[in-house]
Amino acid sequence: MAFRIYTKTGDSGQTSLIGGTRVSKGSLRISAYGAVDTTNAYIGWVADLLKSEEVVSFFMNVQNHLFTIGSHLSVDPKKELKMTLPELHQEDILALEEKIDEFDVQLPPLRSFILPGGHEKVSACRIARCHCRDAERACVELADAGEELPDFVLPYLNRLSDLLFVLARMTARELRVDEMQWQPEK
Repeated sequence: MAFRIYTKTGDSGQTSLIGGTRVSKGSLRISAYGAVDTTNAYIGWVADLLKSEEVVSFFMNVQNHLFTIGSHLSVDPKKELKMTLPELHQEDILALEEKIDEFDVQLPPLRSFILPGGHEKVSACRIARCHCRDAERACVELADAGEELPDFVLPYLNRLSDLLFVLARMTARELRVDEMQWQPEK
């Protein structure tokens, strides 16, 4: 049986968590996994723009990891789950760190803040990074409200945003686009 795209059950501003609990679409939990979903969409856009087989393959993995994070965020923590959700592991976070290091060693050292822009591909990386930071903040807000998060959520999102920053720099380098350095007014 095929699922319908529309269910009409959200017309009153409520949605269901995994496990059936109804919550407001404005809840911190929904905001957190919505922000992760937005990050995922932007990462797909970055991969589409960059078209590098290596980047596309790497970010396909990242997108799967973001779905894993989203699945954990969409569970009612007060209910016992009747299914097993996929997990992320320290190796997944280390893979992000390795990719950051791989790119960073090829870049000139940072001597000032860098303004976003210079090329649409660079800007796409920076926008994806901003949305990843939003997702991280939404998850921190959820945790600050007393909700439990899996241990891998915050470190993964933090490293991913760092990777997107370095990817923006690497993309600028490959396109031979000058990084626009912030020049504070005196």
